[in-house]
Formats: sequence, structure tokens, C-alpha cells
Amino acid sequence: MTKFIRGVSILALAAALTGCGYNDFQRLDETTKSAWSEVLNQYQRRADLVPNIVATVKGEANFEQETLTKVIEARSKATSIQATPELVNNPEAFQKFQAAQGELTGALSRLMVVSERYPELKANQGFSDLRVQLEGTENRITVARNKYIQSVQDYNVLARSFPSNLTAMVFSYAPKPGFTIENEAAKATAPVVDFNKK
Repeated sequence: MTKFIRGVSILALAAALTGCGYNDFQRLDETTKSAWSEVLNQYQRRADLVPNIVATVKGEANFEQETLTKVIEARSKATSIQATPELVNNPEAFQKFQAAQGELTGALSRLMVVSERYPELKANQGFSDLRVQLEGTENRITVARNKYIQSVQDYNVLARSFPSNLTAMVFSYAPKPGFTIENEAAKATAPVVDFNKK
């Protein structure tokens, strides 16, 4: 009789554990880390393009120094934050990272709009190629961020759903922060360009 009770207890425990979500947490956590690594990879790709863009634009003698300075400063700020997979577990550091990337996005957008005022620069094949690379990288960043956002959403749904939320409490699986940039639309808004200004 004790063997029967022990066998039933083991089966009941096994059945209870299959619904706890532990393995799902492991899988989704790895998916989230992988998605985050791709976001970092694309941001690094963009940061690597910036010095080439700046060098090309500096060749334009009358180019607006203030715009160029803002790009250089934004890149410096964005790359000064050590972006590791663990960054997503530190809400304050994660928010600083997002803000720095948002500033770089805005500065690069302004640079591209202002560059329209310089026909020689627009005609420069090197600048044109860099601009295409930058646009492609921005698209890759968007795709990578969307994958990360989806993976975080899947993880957070598991962390908040019953009965897996009990597993989350036992093993301290806190919901992960989503990726948003405060005032992103405002930061990406192009400045007013006055073609009559000299």
C-alpha cells in the first residue's frame, strides 16, 4: 500500500510540476536574452557607422558645427553605457540606456535632414553609401527591438499568469521591462530647415 501511495504521490508531483512553467521561464528567458543581444548588436553597428558619417560630413567646409557636435556627443553618451544582457534587469540603467539611444536617434535624424542643405554633400557617393547603410541599420534596429518587445511580452504573460505566477514568485522571476524611448517621436522630429539661411 505504501508503494502505491508513493507512486501516486510521485505522479501527482510530476503532474503539478509540468504545469508550473519552470521550463517555460527558462526558454523564454533565453529567448529574451537572445533578442536583447540582437538589439545591442544593431545599436553597435549604428555606433560604428557614426564616425564615418561624421568624417564625411566634416569634409563639407560650411556644415553646421552644432548639429555635428550633437551627433558626436550623443554617440559618446550612448556608447559610454556598458550594454550587457544583465542591463535589462536593472530598470534605472535600462532607462538611461534607452534615453541615450533615443538621443542618438534624434541627433542622427537631424543630421540627415540638415545635410539636405548641402548639394555637394548629397552628391558625395561616400556619404550617400553611408546614408543607405544608416537607413538599413535603423530598420534592423526596429526589427530587433520589435522581436525583443515580443519576447518580453511572452515572458511577462507567463510571469503574471496562474499557475506559473506561483513559480515566478518562488524563483523570483520578476517581469522584465519593455523597450520604449521617452518622447521618441519628438526626438526624431526634424528641425526646420531654412534654405535661404547663409
